[in-house]
Amino acid sequence: MKDITNSSNLSASMSAAIPQPILRSPLRLALGKAFYRAKRRIEWHLPGRNYATARQAESLPHLHAKHGTPMLRELSGVDMQLQRNKMESLSIAAACIDGVILAPGEIFSFWRMVGKPTMARGFKMGFVLRNGTIQQDVGGGLCQMTNLIYWMAIHTDLEITERWRHGFDVFPDAGRTQPFASGATCAYNYIDLQIRNPTQQRFQLRLTLKEEWLYGQWRAGVPQTHRYEVFEKDHAIRQEFWGGYSRHNEIWRRRMDAQTSAALGQEFVSENHAIMMYEPLLPSPVCAA
Repeated sequence: MKDITNSSNLSASMSAAIPQPILRSPLRLALGKAFYRAKRRIEWHLPGRNYATARQAESLPHLHAKHGTPMLRELSGVDMQLQRNKMESLSIAAACIDGVILAPGEIFSFWRMVGKPTMARGFKMGFVLRNGTIQQDVGGGLCQMTNLIYWMAIHTDLEITERWRHGFDVFPDAGRTQPFASGATCAYNYIDLQIRNPTQQRFQLRLTLKEEWLYGQWRAGVPQTHRYEVFEKDHAIRQEFWGGYSRHNEIWRRRMDAQTSAALGQEFVSENHAIMMYEPLLPSPVCAA
């Protein structure tokens, strides 16, 4: 995991204050986006980075991780049409990725596989989060796919080489089945999800949409020798000096023998910090006179 190298600084970073968000001008945002997109395109063509491109229709024989998430949810302040649009965008992205083979030493790049989401390619307007507010953009909602791919990958022997955490915690935990901040956000093309295969076996990513669910699998040519349980540590909600609330945790995983379930240790995965966009405290009850 890329963040393991930073594990010695966890206690200091977990206690550091989160600054109040800075509202950039539209010009500043546009120039910054253009710079980082150009930088990413150059990076994709640098020597020494072997990106996965090959795909095959038949599945590799052994399942290593799987997960599914609903694509339609009742979210306060979000037009359901934007979520239906998201389903169409996810279908296009899945068609670009499904079946990709990750050979030993190769890197999976989400945006290199999917390409730029444009209306000409069939991508629809969906909701995106910018500075903690819900807005609309072409291809909005594709982070549901990067969330899914990342969550499955940390249950395998694959290595996360680039993952961006969500900077805002927008919705309360109602219905949450995974630890807070166990996903990966994305924005074309500079906020990417990249996964490297450090093993000597081939892996394959399968993605399908069925009814209102997005399903994924990481498969391989040989059986899984290790299995993982992902959990959080040191979860905290804190009021910042500027008045807002922030949320923090660490994501870890237990490594076990796949056959005997014997414990093989714990591994740090990531640390997470997010500004909360909802009131974390329950209101005081009103007592009858």
